[in-house]
Amino acid sequence: MGVDLSVIIPAYNEEENVAILCKELTEVLRPLNREYEIIFVDDCSTDTTYRRLSDLHAQDAHVKIIKFRKNFGQSAAMKAGFDHAEGNLVITLDADRQNDPKDIPHMLDKIEAENYDVVCGWRYNRRDPFMKKISSRFANRFRTCLTGETIHDSGCTLRVYRREAVRDIELYGELHRYIPALLLWKGYRIGEAKTNHRLRVSGKSKYTMKRFAKGFLDLLVITFWQKYSVRPMHIFGGFGLIIGGIGFLLSVYLGMSRILFGTPLADRPLFLVALVLFVVGIQFVALGIIADILLRIYYGQNGRKSYLVEKECPVETIFREK
Repeated sequence: MGVDLSVIIPAYNEEENVAILCKELTEVLRPLNREYEIIFVDDCSTDTTYRRLSDLHAQDAHVKIIKFRKNFGQSAAMKAGFDHAEGNLVITLDADRQNDPKDIPHMLDKIEAENYDVVCGWRYNRRDPFMKKISSRFANRFRTCLTGETIHDSGCTLRVYRREAVRDIELYGELHRYIPALLLWKGYRIGEAKTNHRLRVSGKSKYTMKRFAKGFLDLLVITFWQKYSVRPMHIFGGFGLIIGGIGFLLSVYLGMSRILFGTPLADRPLFLVALVLFVVGIQFVALGIIADILLRIYYGQNGRKSYLVEKECPVETIFREK
């Protein structure tokens, strides 16, 4: 019998939490009468996390472990879990026990009953420090403005995915926070469910301002990829035409002033501004052409396509239906 549910848990220095979390998950998953696996991804912990995970694996065959050689970060850990997951539905949550496993059955019901591809947890009553709440709220608002994705809580790791949605997803940096935005861009259906959020009882938070800054930069990359990944020439060329056009119009104005009124150009800063704008505009257009060529190479490698097919019917079936 194949695996139906895969639970992926990135863990870094969570020695006091992994055993309790595994027990909670087992108590939730067993009554579902569905074949499951629990995949812990140890991001090269410096404490006894891996040893405790090894003990869990020895006690329960459902527990699997992936151990990194060095600390690669949560996005890489999530990607490793996706690559090794065998279940039709993939569940992710944090190892710090702030996500409540008791929310999983409700989220499973929602993704299957309402035909979503992803159901994201929404920590509507967060149990975090005040500054973390404020920064998260600001990040969510800014993300919504840039990507158009309306999920309330993009930072919540508790999510349920259909396996095909995350099979070939590319994750690096802090992109795990923006998986819903990436999947929305590909046409997948995204839902959300209110979830319980618990206080961190043990261990230390891994969230820092450095991670916040990296996440912000990754958000800019995602925004560009969503809107201009097929034709980057549209943004670079557009900027180039605007900037170069302004420079050209200024040059025409200065040229007419010189011809009609004899106004000298050498001592006018506006002449230098016009020249710079015109040159920068040409450079932006050239950059758009180069980006377009690189994108053609990207999609040409390994059979990548700029689209995803949800369903496919044989031609004879289509004619028969007509």
